[in-house]
Amino acid sequence: MDEDACASRRRALCGLAGAGLGLPLLSGCLDKKWGSETKTGLKSSGSGPLELTAADVPVGGGVVVKDRNIVVTQPKEGVVRMFVATCTHGAACQVTKVRDREIICICHGSRFAIADGSVLHGPAPDPLTTQPFRVGEHGRLVPEGTAGASVPPI
Repeated sequence: MDEDACASRRRALCGLAGAGLGLPLLSGCLDKKWGSETKTGLKSSGSGPLELTAADVPVGGGVVVKDRNIVVTQPKEGVVRMFVATCTHGAACQVTKVRDREIICICHGSRFAIADGSVLHGPAPDPLTTQPFRVGEHGRLVPEGTAGASVPPI
């Protein structure tokens, strides 16, 4: 076998191996369910009630509603919290996922507690802003006020 054919075959095998390792890592960048704890990228109808009830929020996890700039968590059964999804580190970064009982901003690695939005790991200097809400018709969660509207979602 000539050297060009071996080098070409070796390059193809290395490329396949790289894709095999790289694709699972890149898939973490997609909006999808993370384990049993998180849903991200949920779309809502703009204003008013979310298309979301407490039963839709995983216990020990949360849901990021990107187009409303809100993250909803359920630290323990029956306890629902809502926060503005803008990281307090600045630069208009929006938290993008909830995993292992933490709300995560992938811009600079800040992590917040799902129970109260407190900073677990910086560089964010302050906790997430609490988003007031009420339970509306059919158990839908209804954000109140304009806390989440102050910074447009990314």
